This record gives sequence, C-alpha cells and structure tokens, in this order.
Amino acid sequence: MAVNPRTKLRTPVTLATVAPASPLESALRTVSLETAGLQALEAMLRTAMAGAFAEAATLMGSAKGRIIVTGIGKSGHIGRKIAATLASTGTPAYFVHPTEASHGDLGMVTADDAILALSWSGETAELGSIITYASRFAVPLISMTSRKDSSLAKASAVVLLLPRAAEACPHGLAPTTSSTMQLVLGDCLAIALLESKGFSANDYKAIHPGGQLGASLRHVGDIMHKGGKLPIVREGTVMAEALVTMTEKSLGCVGVIDARGRLAGVITDGDLRRHMGPDLLGARCADIMTKRPKTIGPQLLASAALETMNATKITALFVVEAGKPVGIVHVHDLLRLGVV
Repeated sequence: MAVNPRTKLRTPVTLATVAPASPLESALRTVSLETAGLQALEAMLRTAMAGAFAEAATLMGSAKGRIIVTGIGKSGHIGRKIAATLASTGTPAYFVHPTEASHGDLGMVTADDAILALSWSGETAELGSIITYASRFAVPLISMTSRKDSSLAKASAVVLLLPRAAEACPHGLAPTTSSTMQLVLGDCLAIALLESKGFSANDYKAIHPGGQLGASLRHVGDIMHKGGKLPIVREGTVMAEALVTMTEKSLGCVGVIDARGRLAGVITDGDLRRHMGPDLLGARCADIMTKRPKTIGPQLLASAALETMNATKITALFVVEAGKPVGIVHVHDLLRLGVV
C-alpha cells in the first residue's frame, strides 16, 4: 500500500493489486462506483452542503457581471462545461484558464463578477493568482473542493464540499468519480439558477437558434401554413368540391368549418377510404368528416406538435384560435426543419 499524492489516502497503486476483469465487468464496476459517488453527493446536498449550496446559488444569481469558472486539468475540462451550461441557461459565464489568468486574463474579471473555482485537493498552485486577485478586489469566490481545510476553501466565501468518494480508477489516481460529481454539482447550480430566474423555453430559443434544438423550440405559429394555403371548406360543401380543395392544397386533408367559421371537423384520406362508394362525390362534407378533431394552438412548440402527431398517429394538425382555424402544420414540415 502507498499514499496516493492526489487524494492523501492509502490506496493500491500497482497493477498487481488489481484483479483482472473483463471489459464489461470493469464498466459495471465503474458505473457502480460513480453512482455511489453521486449518491454520496445527494446525501451531502440534503444535509451538510444544503446551506452552502443555497448560498452559492444566491451569490451567483445576484452577481451583476458574469460567473468566472476556473480550474486546471480534469477540473478545468469540467469547468469549461459548467461555464457553457450556465451561459446556455441564462446565467452569463465564461471559463478562465488559471495559467492564462497569471499572464493577463485576470483583466477579464471584474468586481461585478463571481468566481467558481474547481479543485479536488484545493491546493492547485495555478489557482493562486485568481485567489489573490479575488481577495484583493473583493470578488466573491465559491469553491468546489473535497477538502475544507485547503487553501482554496479557506479563501472562499462559500465552500461546496464534495464527498470523498472512491474513484472508479482502481489505483485511485485518474479523476473519474470526482469529476462526475463536479459535473453534476455544476448542473445543479445551473438548473437552480435557471429556475430562480424563470428562464423559459422562449428565452432558451433566443440563444439556441440553430440546429435541431433551435428547430424544436420554434412555435407552431412560425411554421404553419396559413391564409390561402389553408385547405378549408364549409359543412354544406359537396365532396366533389372538397376533393378539389384537398388536392390543390396537397396536405392530405381538408378542414370543415361551420356557419360561425369554427372548425367542425376534418376529412382525411382515411375518411375517404371508409366512405368510398358511388355516392361519395355527391355527399355533403358534414356527413363524411371526423367530428371534434385533434387541434393545437399557435404557441405550442414544434417539438410538442410532433410529439402529439406521433402519439395520435396523424400526419397533420389544424391550428386554431377561439375555435377557428388559423393554420395547419404537417409532419413533413416538422421533419424538414429537423424537429426531433
């Protein structure tokens, strides 16, 4: 047995002490150990860390500037992700590399900011400049560490003390469980801030306009067919005329409105098949239509519209306001946009 210089714990550090395992056995052990770490983190959040977490979230949420996230090594990689998650969920943030901070990047940090520093040991030498700067200019410092007696913890306004859970690495050397806990605790902060700010899907859409996510966050009203493109007929219209409208609009259905302009029903390809016969063309739409059809509103997200279509096994939905059809959206429209 030897002393692990990273964790200060006595852990096996030679391959001879590690029992051979199949890749699957190794993977399952890793998942089990990292799950145990997250369970320990949850327990800490419910007890010893509860007050500190609330204080950290309040401090970060009240910062007039940005959240400066910093760390080195694996903690730095996790810090970059935390900064990105904060920024994408309504809390302005960016990552400052501690080494670069010593060479001018400290100029990015202002007295209006708050700093979130990650270090498992709390003794990361490269963080020294940022710690000193935070103290000198009264920039609030929040630390995420596993040692409450560390230099980082002692210099911090708030300490988020991580549980000393076993690493998945059999030698206790490679950051695995520890980095997972840092990542999840960062997500906890980001989501707590999102909810406290009332950050909505509309807000999310504003900063995620591209790709499948941007498409999914668009509203039905932004993409629906409307005006002259709407396949609409009245209840008394004969099917011969309705079929012409249905064919011209090429959406696979036609909406049937009553005397007040409200959507009374729809006629789809399925309705045509069910009523196929010599009298179909002379029948009135009111006799063929499916009454009380499924409809949606224009403010519904495109992703929710696609989910409704999949759940009800229909390919088009009329968009209504006050019972009157104002548009129609087809599944092909959603798929072309990349909605998932």
